[in-house]
Amino acid sequence: MAKPKLKQHHINRDWCKGCGICVELCPKKVLALDEQDKVTVVRPQDCICCRLCELRCPDFAIEVETQE
Repeated sequence: MAKPKLKQHHINRDWCKGCGICVELCPKKVLALDEQDKVTVVRPQDCICCRLCELRCPDFAIEVETQE
């Protein structure tokens, strides 16, 4: 089974409360909080599509879309 490849991250900034859980859990440090304390993708090329950010976001503000 092939590893999934990232297509893009979908972040709903209206739902994000800036808790930083996703930032702390990301093993590759792909995410960061911006100046408004909202999650943003800073290193998409390093994403391994583990989906920890998506699974642990208490606000359902992140979706990791992979390529087929």
